[in-house]
Amino acid sequence: MSLSRRRFLSAFPIATAATLPATHRLLAATQAEPTRQRGPNDQVQFALIGAGIRGQQDASSALQVPNVKIVAVADCYDGRLRHAKELWGQDVFTTRDYREILARPDVDAVIVATPDHWHKQAAIDAAHAGKDVYLEKPMIHLYADGPEIVAAAQRNKRILQVGSQRVSNALYRKAKELLASGAIGKLNLVAARWDRSSSMGAWNYSVPPDANPETCDWPRFLGAAPKIPWNAERFFQWRKWTDYGSGVAGDLFVHLFSGTHFITGANGPTRAYATGGIRYWNDGRNVPDVMLALFDYPEGFNLSLRVNQVAGGEEAESFLFTGSEGTMEIASTGLTLQRAPMSKAPGYTVNTFAKEQQQAFLKQYEAKYPPNPPGTLSDDTTERYQNPRGYDDTVEHFRNFFNSVRTRTQPVEDATFGFRAAGAALLSNVSLQRDSVVHWNPETMKLA
Repeated sequence: MSLSRRRFLSAFPIATAATLPATHRLLAATQAEPTRQRGPNDQVQFALIGAGIRGQQDASSALQVPNVKIVAVADCYDGRLRHAKELWGQDVFTTRDYREILARPDVDAVIVATPDHWHKQAAIDAAHAGKDVYLEKPMIHLYADGPEIVAAAQRNKRILQVGSQRVSNALYRKAKELLASGAIGKLNLVAARWDRSSSMGAWNYSVPPDANPETCDWPRFLGAAPKIPWNAERFFQWRKWTDYGSGVAGDLFVHLFSGTHFITGANGPTRAYATGGIRYWNDGRNVPDVMLALFDYPEGFNLSLRVNQVAGGEEAESFLFTGSEGTMEIASTGLTLQRAPMSKAPGYTVNTFAKEQQQAFLKQYEAKYPPNPPGTLSDDTTERYQNPRGYDDTVEHFRNFFNSVRTRTQPVEDATFGFRAAGAALLSNVSLQRDSVVHWNPETMKLA
């Protein structure tokens, strides 16, 4: 069964849809004064909101940054709350209601790793409560979420970093430096892909044996999503449904956009077209398992993206930046730069001319483009760069975040950057929904 246009049309909300209603309003007043600047040795205490797979990974990575402590965890499944104490100690406060965390004075910052449809409300509530926010990608579930999140962070003078960790990766910083230096000439094409070939890679996460309406707070999980009877698969495998997630665009395309925008300095595409469908995982999901998309950038390059959750091989993520004088590829093996500057001599095709015309042409050609002297070195080069063994860009991303929390300086991936990356990624869903080319203004961050 493939993903039908009618089925898809009803699946993805777009900019004209109503935003999630304000399910919670904090009683705490907005912080009147900015948080004081901390020293590098001052401890930052954080709480985790959403202790699922990525949430626990995030918290564990955050704890590798010096002088950081986890003090509280909120989740809608009791088993994860118990596991939080197993991981981080019995003194960690746990609750189903994240508002209890936001009311605690010992919490300086929060990691929001909820399903996508809770990102806006949790982030805004945290900002109003005076907490700095590490918000997992994609920053938004609906386009209307973006301006509200940006405004809340700015109005409350909160640090907000979006959790697409590639922008803190040393290889991406090197790629940015090389591109800016002209190492591959003028950029004309970026091709990025993320291939998966496993059930876990297609979000079929395990459901615990004790999952039921007593151990799982189903109404709280649903929030403003459509009210339906208890469903364990939707609770634990929420990425497979647009009521809670954003499909491969929100989960994986957004990483590729974050990397592209960081390296190129671009704010986003102006035009997009996507295609795809359910090619293998016919399990009731309403999002594609294969998606391809093309984008036009005002800087004069094109971007092609591909996610395939039935790739028939090992999982692989890669970027290929192609310029007029070379290429840069970022893959699991590292960063490879290959320079092949275009010859200044255009070459010739004279074999069909009369012999005297061939000789006349070659005489003029060699006078204008003299051959290189013998022994001249070629400009072609190959350079390779690798991160050290054990390097973890998620840890680096949290190091960046907590440095911003201490110094009150903007992080590498603030709310505006995160909105542009997520907004660009979700264009793929809108295009597939409409079965047409869609336009986006990356400066105003609005659908055209």
